[in-house]
Amino acid sequence: MNRIPAKRRILLSVAYDGTAYHGFARLKEDPKTIEAELDAALTALLGVRTEVTGASRTDSGVHAMGNAAVFDTVSTIPTGNFPDALNTKLPYDIRVRAAREVSGDFHPRHTDTIKTYRYEIDNESIADPLRYRYAMQVGHELDIERMNKAASFLIGEHDFKSFCSVHTQAKTTRREITDIEVVRKTEQTVYITVRGHGFLYNMVRIIAGTLIEAGRGRIEPQEIMEILKAEDRTANPGFTAVAKGLTLLDIEFSELEEK
Repeated sequence: MNRIPAKRRILLSVAYDGTAYHGFARLKEDPKTIEAELDAALTALLGVRTEVTGASRTDSGVHAMGNAAVFDTVSTIPTGNFPDALNTKLPYDIRVRAAREVSGDFHPRHTDTIKTYRYEIDNESIADPLRYRYAMQVGHELDIERMNKAASFLIGEHDFKSFCSVHTQAKTTRREITDIEVVRKTEQTVYITVRGHGFLYNMVRIIAGTLIEAGRGRIEPQEIMEILKAEDRTANPGFTAVAKGLTLLDIEFSELEEK
C-alpha cells in the first residue's frame, strides 16, 4: 500500500530587485508581482497549483535581500534543493537564497518579527546613473549628526500616525522601532537603517524623507517629538521618499532559532 506523502511547510528567503514589479503581494488585476512570480515558479516545479504567503508586502519598486515566504507541499524534493530548482524558473531579478522546513502552523505574518530596512541616498550634486535604480539622489549637503539626533526621538514604542500614509488600513498605528542609524558610508553615500517589530504603510519612506529634511536644516531634530504627538500625517513636513531607495534587508522570526 502506497503511503500518502506528508504535507510540509517550507520557508523561503527571497531577494529581488523590485524595479519592474508592482510590489510583493499578488494582485488580481496585475500579475507583475513578486508573489505571482514565485507562485508560477513553484507551480511549474511541483506540477500542481501552489501559492506562497509572504512575510512583508513591500511596495511597488521596493527591493529586498531577505524577504520571506512560505508554501505547503507534499513533494519529496529535499528542502535544500528548492533554491536552485526554483531559481531556474524565476526571472533574473528574483532569487531564492535559502529554504528551510518549518512547522505546519508557522505563519510569517502572525508571529513576532524584527525587520531591518535600509534606505540609500545618493548624496552628490549629479546623480550616479549606476545607482539610479537603488538610491534616491539628494544633491544638497546632509548633516548626519542632525539626522541621527532627529532619529533618536523615533526609537521606542510610539503612535506613528504622523509617519504613515493616510491610506493605511492598520487597526492601530502604534509601533516599536528598536534602532535607527544614519551613516555616511562613503562621501557620496548615506544609509538610513531602521529596525523594528513592524511598520505601517509607507512608514520607513516617510521616516527617511523626514530625516532628509532634518539633515538639510528644514526640520529641527527636537521637532520630531511634536510631530509624533500630533498623530497627524499633515503635521509632518517630511516627504515620502521614493520607493527605489528602500531595501528590506532581513526578517528575524522570534519563534525560529535562526533567521
